[in-house]
Amino acid sequence: MGLRMSILNDKKLDDGPLVFLVNKITTERCIPSFLFCTIQKHLSPKTPFFSFLLASTSPQGHGSSAKMVKICCIGAGYVGGPTMAVIALKCPSIEVAVVDIAVSRIAAWNSDQLPIYEPGLDDVVKSCRGKNLFFSTDVEKHVAEADIIFVSVNTPTKTRGLGAGKAADLTYWESAARMIADVSKSDKIVVEKSTVPVKTAEAIEKILTHNSKGIKYQILSNPEFLAEGTAIDDLFAPDRVLIGGRETPEGQKAIQALKSVYANWVPEERIICTNLWSAELSKLAANAFLAQRISSVNAMSALCEATGADVAEVSHAVGKDSRIGPKFLNASVGFGGSCFQKDILNLVYICECNGLPEVANYWKQVIKVNDYQKSRFVNRIVSSMFNTVSGKKIAILGFAFKKDTGDTRETPAIDVCKGLLGDKARLSIYDPQVTEDQIQRDLSMNKFDWDHPLHLQPMSPSSVKQVSVEWDAYAAAKGAHGLCILTEWDEFKKLDYRRIYESMPKPAFVFDGRNVVNAAELREIGFVVYAIGKPLDSWLKDMPAVA
Repeated sequence: MGLRMSILNDKKLDDGPLVFLVNKITTERCIPSFLFCTIQKHLSPKTPFFSFLLASTSPQGHGSSAKMVKICCIGAGYVGGPTMAVIALKCPSIEVAVVDIAVSRIAAWNSDQLPIYEPGLDDVVKSCRGKNLFFSTDVEKHVAEADIIFVSVNTPTKTRGLGAGKAADLTYWESAARMIADVSKSDKIVVEKSTVPVKTAEAIEKILTHNSKGIKYQILSNPEFLAEGTAIDDLFAPDRVLIGGRETPEGQKAIQALKSVYANWVPEERIICTNLWSAELSKLAANAFLAQRISSVNAMSALCEATGADVAEVSHAVGKDSRIGPKFLNASVGFGGSCFQKDILNLVYICECNGLPEVANYWKQVIKVNDYQKSRFVNRIVSSMFNTVSGKKIAILGFAFKKDTGDTRETPAIDVCKGLLGDKARLSIYDPQVTEDQIQRDLSMNKFDWDHPLHLQPMSPSSVKQVSVEWDAYAAAKGAHGLCILTEWDEFKKLDYRRIYESMPKPAFVFDGRNVVNAAELREIGFVVYAIGKPLDSWLKDMPAVA
């Protein structure tokens, strides 16, 4: 451990430590991978003993001669792209290839306009791309050459058949596993990066084993715990890296191989090693717990409105308890994103399949409260505006499910907009990161369609005629009877609301689904303001909460 820390920490290694290192380990002709990567990273090829060291030793588990470790990630989405980019940045001695069958997506990763928006991602990708980070549609070539294969494909909720509406659809995972078996010519470590049901590794293992042609595979679970908007920071300094594998000598060796990759920048105490099933379940459990906190505070927000309490004050008081903490206690119009609802539904299905209906019902309630919060918000809008929004223009500020991302998967804005459209409102939508095409697509698709590849989604979604998309908040608000804030973008806190008020018919309404504006200041201007979980405006006190 001491030797390892000196190598990791001492950027000015000279021949002295190298002599000691060589004498210590070259007798075994093998060094741990994390040391190999670190030596390559920090030492100049001109340093004495460098050439000797590389010629005399090799990373553990990678043959008798030194070679660059190759990683391939199947799936160039929100998880695969950023994760592999950071691995490439932190491990310059590892060649990383991100592959996908979607030509347009790979072309975007190779362009100046990346396919996803994430703060800091551009700089990471551009510093490594073409050096040891590559994006390609040649899936089979890179899979065949890789030592470690990450699989980061979609696991959408099934829309038909057994488990429809709850179970995860593993079609894309199975297809990836069969392709790996078909093209592999050397032993592989296959890593689950997608969120998958417990025991998925067992199914994948069977597919690979029965099609192995003498090739050996080790399956690992390495779930991601990224929060969109802070994904790069999360990758640079993760709370933990979780690696699950078989409790066999081969399984433990595979765990150590993957651990050595992360050890290039993640402190060892933050790398947690478990069995396969614990790692798979931990991801579902983590998302369920986070979603539960949001539904808990949102349930309290309804009670706060009914009693005159302020949910922000209640959350602050509750969060001061060190056993609870302050995170994920902000009331809102509801949670969104690709994981929370999908993973809880998956958890519910697993509980039901294992004869645990009471546990399943407990987690179902988290989703029920989330749906209730969205419908409650729509009902509040309609009832406040004289019980109808038919023909009225409603401005929607924010469409992404949270700030600092362009991701609209399961965004509460979809259900709120559809609820208002169902009452024949006209919508004018502005979001700084979401395109008009994406908004129209989201409002046209059926539930869960978003989680399938683009070529399996509706090719030309019909435009919703009552919806216009603006590229300016003031244009969206002009002439609107009401203003709905559905994403907590910082710019919405800084808008000139007096200017907006003057451009709207009176009475002018603001419905703040993220508690981003100062309600008292807006009331001074003249707005009727509804804010989630806050004491009600006098205008609203006499209005029914349900239309």
